Amino acid sequence: MTSTAAVDAVDLGRRVTDFTTGFGRRGSYRPPTKAERDILAAGVGFLVDGKLPAAKQKFAEVDYALRTLTDTVSHRRYAEVADGAEGADGGRGWGRVYVDLSGPARFSVQVPHPVADEDSEKLGVGALRGTPGGVMVLAGAHRRAGEGNSADVAHRGDTVFDAVCAELVRHGLPGLQVHGFADATEPDYDVIVSTGKGDDGLPAARALATALEARDFDVCRTWIRRCSLEGRTNEQSGVAAAAHVPFLHVEFSRSVRGSRARTARAVAALTTVTARWSPTPTPAAAATPATAAAGTP
Repeated sequence: MTSTAAVDAVDLGRRVTDFTTGFGRRGSYRPPTKAERDILAAGVGFLVDGKLPAAKQKFAEVDYALRTLTDTVSHRRYAEVADGAEGADGGRGWGRVYVDLSGPARFSVQVPHPVADEDSEKLGVGALRGTPGGVMVLAGAHRRAGEGNSADVAHRGDTVFDAVCAELVRHGLPGLQVHGFADATEPDYDVIVSTGKGDDGLPAARALATALEARDFDVCRTWIRRCSLEGRTNEQSGVAAAAHVPFLHVEFSRSVRGSRARTARAVAALTTVTARWSPTPTPAAAATPATAAAGTP
């Protein structure tokens, strides 16, 4: 018997967009306490270590649920960490986490501004699906939903999103954070690629820029020239830089995010980087902790 609630096969992209569709500037967001942040981060730590029963127990302390599902597109199993009170009046807006159970966790995909950066969540799902070993951290509210900038998780160090990303850094997972910008902000570029506050992600950034340009995108390489939206004040970037863990801050124009074909090409480019972080295991590789602990749904 598995330690989690199993969900029938679902389209992970649709599941995520169904969740984010209701986000709005007047949506609910309650800042978490430090204890709540620590509990959820610890639960994710257990999860990526393959300790599903311990993770489930930890999440239950703050009324979060741990489920497993099979994605109908990638055909891989994922753990879903979600608020048990989602949809209720006064929802907390702390977000979700998805962990690929097909092998060890190798990298994170971070989506801090779903809906506010329209369709950035689709890029996140595409990157998660594109390579085994991904963990996707998804914000649970519009960036302007809370008082002041309390729900702007990319620029706050006191959110569940930030705590989970920091936990993944402690596990040594490089991070890919996706954003969106209006075409008029940088009209000469389709994509802005940055390593944020550090430079440990520079080899991956160079590879990503090359992959994007090979797919007919105009790319601003922020280590060569100045652009807007370089992610230098990004909180998750700072945590990764302090630990010397690679981090990429990638901004996509609205015209890229608004085109299914261009989004697919962008995801293909992102996958060239996540594949660097998650090399394909040899057939003789032993079962991983995550797959061994997950059991059969």
